[in-house]
Amino acid sequence: MQPHAEPGGSPAADTPGLVRDLSSLDTGMLDLAGGKAANLGELMSAGLPVPDGFCLTTEAYRRATGAPASLLPGLAYVQAALKPEPGAGPVDPSALADLAAGARSAILAAPIPADIAAAVEQAYRGLGHDVPVAVRSSATAEDLPFASFAGQQDTYLNVVGVAPVLEAVRKCWASLWTDRATTYRAGLGIDPAGVALAVAVQRMVEAETAGVMFTANPLTGRRGHAVIDASPGLGEAVVSGAVNPDHYVVDALTGRVLERKPGDKKVVVRAVPGGGTRTLEAPDAAAGECLDDAQAAALARLGRQAEQYFGAPQDIEWAIDGSGTLWLTQSRPITTLYPVPQRAGAQGGTGTRVYLCFSLAQGLTRPITPMGRAAFRLIASSVAQAARFHVPDPRRDRPLRGGRPAAVLRPHHPAAEHRGPVDPSPRVRRHGGPLGRPVEAALRRARVLRDTQDAAGAAPPCCPRRRPARAPESLLRGMFRPAAALRRLDRFTRDFEAALEAPPAAGPAARLEHAEMLLRTRLFTIVPAILPLPALGFAMLAVAGKVLGGARWTNSSRCFAACPTT
Repeated sequence: MQPHAEPGGSPAADTPGLVRDLSSLDTGMLDLAGGKAANLGELMSAGLPVPDGFCLTTEAYRRATGAPASLLPGLAYVQAALKPEPGAGPVDPSALADLAAGARSAILAAPIPADIAAAVEQAYRGLGHDVPVAVRSSATAEDLPFASFAGQQDTYLNVVGVAPVLEAVRKCWASLWTDRATTYRAGLGIDPAGVALAVAVQRMVEAETAGVMFTANPLTGRRGHAVIDASPGLGEAVVSGAVNPDHYVVDALTGRVLERKPGDKKVVVRAVPGGGTRTLEAPDAAAGECLDDAQAAALARLGRQAEQYFGAPQDIEWAIDGSGTLWLTQSRPITTLYPVPQRAGAQGGTGTRVYLCFSLAQGLTRPITPMGRAAFRLIASSVAQAARFHVPDPRRDRPLRGGRPAAVLRPHHPAAEHRGPVDPSPRVRRHGGPLGRPVEAALRRARVLRDTQDAAGAAPPCCPRRRPARAPESLLRGMFRPAAALRRLDRFTRDFEAALEAPPAAGPAARLEHAEMLLRTRLFTIVPAILPLPALGFAMLAVAGKVLGGARWTNSSRCFAACPTT
């Protein structure tokens, strides 16, 4: 289905700077069309099934919001207040929310310029008479390989009529300044004055079933395994998390369904005649699955085509209409996968690298969540500051590799001879859980080196510049005055527990700030206050082992350590 156009050009032929057909877009037009619309254009170029439509470009947003400061004083003030400055600290979360609300209010109160409204009307009528459409935000800092902004700007479904489309466009513009999007940009150091928003308008799919698909498993990182969530009706129920959908894992190469887990699907979102949507309870929807094996395999094939076209795993939204036709309505890169190393080494070496996941040795099998990564950043900043390193913004750092703390080992080759091979302790490898022995065997088969390039930035070299942490004093006290050491530890424990309590009248923002304060200033104090004492105990056990000697002591000490009464 292609948009109806008058002879001689596209529906937007008279306003090429404001409106473009989706099929004419590509990722080279990011600044003009935003990430979402540009990706839709690429999907069309790849021959994949995408509903047709048009894009109101960022030129329209810039023209509408670039009025003199006297007309939009609120937006100009917000952009100046959020402009990143070298050495400046993070903006207070409550102040950030107030600034974002001011920007939204300014945009919603401003009129849409007449030429922009005319361009939208002409392009919309080119699709047909009062055609139901989806109006989707498409920001220039969105659906990027390093930052997805997924769900942070607004989408409006089943919009019918010129006036409702224009109102949806205005709301999409304002959604560039949601609290989530504003905070996310601030965390990435993106200048808000350089961000603009296009709007993609697509013909609505009358979806019988819809959902999302990841072309690589986001939990395991397994490439080639498509993960599909499906629910009856519009995909908004799945995207918003309002429904427990059917879950499928499909081998994208063979089309075989590897895993299926039916959901209850008690909620369904349906289009309303005349415009809008409504959410209905559907208690009988759980009786059957949304997809059969053929449909799941067909979706996985489409996802694989999109992944191969873009050259990276994709997060895709899809729909199936009443005739059984499959449609792709969005596609963006998955930004949280564990990275796959390049086959060629930095110095010309070849071979597979070995990733040792520290969190797996502690029983943490899943990737660390964004909240967990933020906590680790704050803790790491306190360590760096204790070592007298300058930390301009504790909320920013190099991300973990796919959400997992890892050391990277690669095959040893002569070009790196000066570094010498790594020889991790076999005892540590043997006690590394179920994967310890396979890892040990792999490392024995190939001499490996720590890949300092991949591990760069993982932790600051604190030892050369460490600040005295009174650890030697704690060790001496524990050795010669153990009772005093235990009393001191007890006082520290009571003070630390008291510090964990937020003020009784604290609101959500204050409680969050209190948690960040604990991670920044109090958590690392555990190291010099507590760890020297168990370290002393282990040292004494080692001394006893050396004095007594033999395997008999080693076995006895293991039994002692494992005894629940000790």
